Amino acid sequence: MSGFGPRAMIRGARRAIARLPSLSMGRVPDAPALPVRDPWPGDADAGARLLRGELVHGGTTRPLVPGGWQDNSGSAVLRAAAHGFAWLRDLRALGTDPARLRARQLVSEWMASPPQDAIAQRPDVIGCRITAWLGHYDFFAATADDGFRQRLMGRLVSDARGLSAALPAEEIDARALTAIKGLIAAAVALPEHAGFMTRALRFLPPEILRQVLPDGCHAERSHAAQLAALQDLTEIRALLQAGQTQPPPALANAIERMATALRVMRHGDGGLALFNGSREESGALIDLVLTQAGRVARGPSALTDGGFHRLQAGRSVLIVDCGAPPPAGVDRYAHAGTLAMELSIGRDRMIVNCGAFPAGPSVWRDAARSTAAHSTLVIADHNSSELRSNGLGRRPTDVKVQRQEANGAHWLEAHHDGWMKPFGAIHRRRLYVSESGEDIRGEDVIEAAQPQPYVLRFHLHPDVQASMQQDGEAVLLRLRSGTGWRLRADHARLTLEESIYLGGAEPRRTEQVVLTGTVDSPQHVKWAISKVG
Repeated sequence: MSGFGPRAMIRGARRAIARLPSLSMGRVPDAPALPVRDPWPGDADAGARLLRGELVHGGTTRPLVPGGWQDNSGSAVLRAAAHGFAWLRDLRALGTDPARLRARQLVSEWMASPPQDAIAQRPDVIGCRITAWLGHYDFFAATADDGFRQRLMGRLVSDARGLSAALPAEEIDARALTAIKGLIAAAVALPEHAGFMTRALRFLPPEILRQVLPDGCHAERSHAAQLAALQDLTEIRALLQAGQTQPPPALANAIERMATALRVMRHGDGGLALFNGSREESGALIDLVLTQAGRVARGPSALTDGGFHRLQAGRSVLIVDCGAPPPAGVDRYAHAGTLAMELSIGRDRMIVNCGAFPAGPSVWRDAARSTAAHSTLVIADHNSSELRSNGLGRRPTDVKVQRQEANGAHWLEAHHDGWMKPFGAIHRRRLYVSESGEDIRGEDVIEAAQPQPYVLRFHLHPDVQASMQQDGEAVLLRLRSGTGWRLRADHARLTLEESIYLGGAEPRRTEQVVLTGTVDSPQHVKWAISKVG
């Protein structure tokens, strides 16, 4: 959406009017009328780092110290995390008096001199901040002096008024749900402002319809966005229950569908597969989110609208991205990873994508989004989708998949046209998983009038030990559990090269198996991964 269109001008005028003190909407209450609870656990280690003046988010850090709220260093994602105050749960997890006092000090200084960074006033950041301040009110504010509590409640009313005026948010991705959640939290805690709830419930159903695909996959096709949106929706349901407000019918249905879809996106270790801006996340957190969601059906083998396929046999789980990239407006996290795959054996990840670094420097973010950072084919060092700072440019438009199952074995064939414009090329990928899950085969084919150089990559999880066999035609892979697997290939030169893994708490060095073909090579490569012994 344009930031200078008529809707943006009207929205800006509403927000400016909402901030005018002369139009105060009644007396500021002494405390929240109803408690608002943050249902998600904090990280005590992250809380300890906050006491040392370091905010940890998305694999990177930025200073967060008393007197430092005008510091605009770090990426937009990192600054949004700072001004959203969800990190209060980490100080709460630490649970000490110094943690409580640091939380109070940082909130007090923020209110006394609100940052000039425009990100601090983005609707989703306001929504996150309102929810965090209310969700941890009893931790940092209940025992404070009257003056602090009065300033806090006044700021909450002011922020909620501004947020109400800002809806519908310009961001049409999962951040819009965070904004709506914040307004509902304010409505529950400040029931005398009945207009907050009315306005939030006006925008919630159409937002759910826009963001949740029929199969339960989030429109961004990001497992990270899937988890965050499901957390927001379950919080919204709990808030409406606390406020004794009837939820819209679409809410319960969306939660159930999204929770079911989330199961498709998990590896055997309980964490997320690494597609489109995602990191592993905590398996315990995902379990808690699914528990909060309530009764969840068994996950299907495929998300036909989202485009993710799960081939599971024995202890093996193969997850493949067989969908077209998300459309403009919801492609902020989109990677150029069409037809990328990940493979885990039991609780051990073997083949992975590099992950994501959304809070890192732009050069790192783009490197993680590139096709080369995924376990798939790359033609002539070109990405299958054009990477832009706010999403994608050129992208595959024709992505098709066929799947068959028989006697416990799986066959999948998919193709995409992401390289049609630069090279007139189609990438076709065929996959097979045996009934036992111990024989996994693939074939990658380039269909083009002119032969193309290509590289096929298999990024390895850092816990995998890889060694080239003496004949140079296979790589032996030893998993953390001790089991051995062999990756071999035909029609391409096989090498073992360095890689990096961004899926965990911090970047880790790892390796990748690389199959290289030239314009003189066959335009197809067959490969197999089989258990040894």
